[in-house]
Parts: sequence; structure tokens; C-alpha cells
Amino acid sequence: MAAADSGTNLTWLRRILDGWMIAGSLLTLCWVLLLHRADQGGDVTASVLGLARVVTDILVLGLVVALCFCLEPGKRTATTVAAVALVVLAVSDMLRILLPVPGTWYGVPLAATCSMTGLLLVAAVPWMPGGVSAVGVGERALPVVGVVAGFVPVVVCLLALGAHVLAGGRTDAVMTALAGTVLLGFGARQSIVHADHLRITREVVAREAHYRTLVDGSSDVITILSPDGRVLYVSPAARHVFGHRPEDLVGARLPLYTHPDDATPLMQAVERLRQEAEPGGRGPGRHVFCRVRAADGGWRHVESTISHHPEGLIFSSRDVTERVALQAQLERRAFHDALTGLPNRALFTDRVAHALRKRTAGTTPPAVLFLDLDGFKAVNDSAGHAMGDALLIQAARRLQASVRAGDTVARLGGDEFTALLEGEAGACPPPAREVAERILAALTKPYRIGSIDAVVSASIGIAVAMPGITPDDLLDHADQAMYEAKTAGKGRIRMHHPQSQDVCSGMLND
Repeated sequence: MAAADSGTNLTWLRRILDGWMIAGSLLTLCWVLLLHRADQGGDVTASVLGLARVVTDILVLGLVVALCFCLEPGKRTATTVAAVALVVLAVSDMLRILLPVPGTWYGVPLAATCSMTGLLLVAAVPWMPGGVSAVGVGERALPVVGVVAGFVPVVVCLLALGAHVLAGGRTDAVMTALAGTVLLGFGARQSIVHADHLRITREVVAREAHYRTLVDGSSDVITILSPDGRVLYVSPAARHVFGHRPEDLVGARLPLYTHPDDATPLMQAVERLRQEAEPGGRGPGRHVFCRVRAADGGWRHVESTISHHPEGLIFSSRDVTERVALQAQLERRAFHDALTGLPNRALFTDRVAHALRKRTAGTTPPAVLFLDLDGFKAVNDSAGHAMGDALLIQAARRLQASVRAGDTVARLGGDEFTALLEGEAGACPPPAREVAERILAALTKPYRIGSIDAVVSASIGIAVAMPGITPDDLLDHADQAMYEAKTAGKGRIRMHHPQSQDVCSGMLND
């Protein structure tokens, strides 16, 4: 055990002392019995020779018992059986010393039976749980039973000496030396336990200081909650991230400063983790996104990882407000025109596909208006691109003002715009041509840009969705109608005529 021990020197010395205290107390007991037999006129020489075997059993037994306390409960079977086997062998050897002739019980020789039983148990020990792992035992914290077990050899030793003296027996130097070494070993052992405790305490304090430095220096907000959702600890990063003082948050309960729309998912995640902890389970943590109100009244987007903690739950929260804003900006750039802010072709096509999918028999079919600004190229070439961009921005605003809030206006590129007109169940929207005429009137008004008034017109094509049409086909029909209007003289409106009638005939009026 000493050769394979990976513990500290104090741990190694404590185990040796534990073994000696157990062995010393049993040797004291054997010596008392030996003196008792000598006082009765027994053969002391033969008893001393027989005692050598008992001493071997006791020394090994002391080490095995000490080793048993160093193992985990599930790995003590082998050492426990080994200790029982050594006790049986020691009893067998002691019977040979104490009994003048081989004793029998109902014809069964006691000493021989004990020897055979002990040897069989020793042979079975290596195959039992812990029989192999006991050799590689490492450093472990001394359990409570290991601390209390140190008093047992002292009590055995004192009881043996007290019984011997009360029985009128004599004491000698061997008995005094054995008892003295047991007491000295006990004192040394307790000193080692105390020193080991101080070492462990220093390590715990150093480890706690190390982790506290990591937590305090982290930009993430660490929050520890009790099982009932009460805040037990908040790291100093809360002041930097949310503007709240950590001490003001301790004692509060969830959902603390959480956006009302995000409170339910947050509490559901907490409740699932709390239910996992009740039967002793420790499932994987949960990732939760929520908004938290900062001290300045603004909302911070927070990404939190919730996991189990000995005191309840632990939150590791990170401010991802900038990331969310950047992601929203990237998504907007992917689906919106950078100049006018209107939806681009990709988003407009998706809106058309959605309108076609949700169309039912009781609703007016959607219509698409495709328009091109007449005279825009001349303005752009003569006044410059800045003037052209300003004109496009104003045209986009006029387009949005000319349709309903539920309709979609998009810029496809250059001076080409589109509008999606959707109907509602049980009602017919204004005819598409009426909306087109309102748009045309708005776009032909002069554009005041700086000190210049620019005048342009528009050619508009209209296509109404028919059953089975695709978004690309519907947009292509409107484009064709727009080119018909431009060919007819510009500043005009043309309708793409389908082959079948639709629900609201007013949509088809030209």
C-alpha cells in the first residue's frame, strides 16, 4: 500500500499510525492474556513461540483495517473480508496458545476449523469488489468514521490493562511499552489529522480565491439561485452589464427585470431543471434567450446558460445586445433595399408566395403592380446620382402612402418598384386600377430636391393572381403589362388580362 500510495506524506503516515494503533492494542490484549496464563503456571515458552504467528496476523490486520477506511464504500468488500479472514486466523492461533490441548466442540477441532476458514476467505478476497483497486488507492478525505475509529484501539488497550490490573495481574515493561506506543501513536495521529485538516483548509481557501478571481474578472454575469428562485449571489459584472449593483439584487426572486414576453420561457426552463434536481438527477443545462431591463431603462438581450448548483441553480449570462442588433441589421440588408429601406426582390417574392398560399375561396385574389419611373434617367444623368437617389427615396415614400398598411411596396432595382395588394376575407379591396391611378397621381407631382423641381411620370402594369399561378409568373405578368403601358406612350396603366374570371370583378376593370 505504501509503494502504490499517491497521497501526501501526512496521509501515508496517518495510515501507518492507524495500522499500528490497531495492531498495538491487539498485541497489548494478547500480552495480557499471555501473562494471565503464565500466572496460572502455563508453558510460557511455547506460548511465546505461538504468539509470533498471532503477531503477524495482528500487524497485517491493522494495515488492512486502516486501508478499509481509505476506500470508497462500494470498494470495501475485499478489505472487509480480508480483515475477517485475519481475525479468524488470529483466533485460530490464539486458541493454540490458550488451550493446553487442542480444543474441540462436538468433535470439531476449533483451531483447525478456524485456520481452514480463514485461509479460504483469504483465497477469495482478490475476486471480490475492490480486491484490485485497493492497491492503487489514492489520497482521499478522511471520513468521520475514520476519525472516530482512532479512539477504538485506545479504548481496547485501556480496557485490557484495566481488566488485568483488577484481576490482580502483574504489569511488566512489554505491556507498558505496548500501551505507551498506542497512546503516543494516538497523539501523533490526531496531530496529523489536524495538520491535514489545516492543509485541506488552506487548499480550499486558495481554490476559492482562485475561482472568485475568475468570476469577478469575467465579463459574464454569474448568478446563483436557491431552489425557490431567490437570488443568493450575483457577480460584480452585473454593474457593468445591467447597471445594477450586485448587492441590490441579492434576495430578489425570478423573473427579475425580465421582459414580460420572455418571463414564461425562462421560468419553464428553471422549473424543468428544478424537477430534474428533486430525484437526484443532473441533466444537461438549458440555454435561454431573454431581455432584461437595465438600470437606464433600456432592454439588454441576454443569453444565459442555466445549470445545476449545490445550492440550487447557477446562471451564466452574457450580454448579446450588440450581436442581436448586428444580426438584425444583416437580415435587414439581406431583404431590404439599402437606399429606400423598402423590401427587395427576395422579400417581395416571399410575400407574394405567402399571399398565394393563404388565399381562400372567400377572399379577393392578390394583385401585383409593377411600375417604372418615366424620365428618371434624364434626371439622373443631368442632375447627378445624388439627385437621382433623393428622387427615388421620395418616390418610395409616396408609394407607401398610396397603399394600405397591409400591402407591400418593394424596390426591385434602379427605378423599378412593385406593390402587392392583398384582400381580406368577406370584403373586396379597392380595384387594382383605382390604386394604380392614385399611385400614378402621386408619382407625377414635382419632386422638390434642394432648389430644383424634378418631374417624372410612371408606367404601371397590373396582374391579378389566378388559381395555380406561381409568384414568378404573377410578377412576370405585371412586368409585361408595364411594358405595354410604356409602349403605349408612358404615364399609362395597363392590366394583364387572364383567361378566367375572378371573385371580385372590379379588380379586372381597365
